[in-house]
Amino acid sequence: MAERIALDKLEQNLVFFNKMYDAVRLVDPVHKKVLEYRDRSMGKTSRICYDYWGNGGICDNCISVRAHCENKSYIKLEQDQDAIMLVTAIPIETDDTAAVLELFKNATDSMMIGTGNYNDGKEMRHIIYDMNNMIIRDHLTSLYNRRFVDDRLPVDIVKATVAEQPLSTIFIDIDNMKTINDTYGHITGDLVLKQVAAAVQNSIRADLDWAARYGGDEFIVCLNNMEEDEVLRIAERIRSNISSIEVPIQNEKIRITASLGVQTMSQSSFTAEEMIRRADEKMYQEKKDGKN
Repeated sequence: MAERIALDKLEQNLVFFNKMYDAVRLVDPVHKKVLEYRDRSMGKTSRICYDYWGNGGICDNCISVRAHCENKSYIKLEQDQDAIMLVTAIPIETDDTAAVLELFKNATDSMMIGTGNYNDGKEMRHIIYDMNNMIIRDHLTSLYNRRFVDDRLPVDIVKATVAEQPLSTIFIDIDNMKTINDTYGHITGDLVLKQVAAAVQNSIRADLDWAARYGGDEFIVCLNNMEEDEVLRIAERIRSNISSIEVPIQNEKIRITASLGVQTMSQSSFTAEEMIRRADEKMYQEKKDGKN
């Protein structure tokens, strides 16, 4: 069921919301901008929404993107440098602007889990970090998961389009994974997935790019603001690092290879679905041409 708030209802309740919560704001979660509401209409400001947390980067677990995309409200715990905040994200009903109402409540001194001294918030900070990571991390490989891809790739595409910078996705599929699982068992298959994930993560820039396990034996890499020739070098580095993996099984070693497809967005923009589909199609062509 849709949960969007109509603009007239928002206007009627803004004063009430400000009384109930420590902070109230409107954001465009796709463009990552704070919105200004005036004269029954909304307009973008120059303020970046994630600056509120003082972490210098986009929040990994952005519930406002999820609220907008799935048309329902979400709640999570988040922390800034001084406080633990309970954040509620509610989608707003508009014609042409992605808009979400964010409500902040300071829960530093009012929320406790288990026993112990939580006055300084340190225990809760660890709990919040772990909970948010559980949502957007793959439990086996520790890479990001498909939910993160669905939330983050559209945002990175918008940023690249606005900044007129290139953006690339690499779709990776491990070769012969079904044979490995059938022949050596799923414990060995899990070990292969972990080693491939490590090879992928070690091949990219930790501060600018990200990698995710998209599902099964498929991985996606997003490279921000990198020219196509350098993207191809990174893709080759990933392929080479994977092909150097040897998994010891009894008296033999399994050699691992993978097939990759690369899609770069530069002069024209694509949706997240188009970026993934194009990279996926190129990956399958590589498999047809001989794999690895």
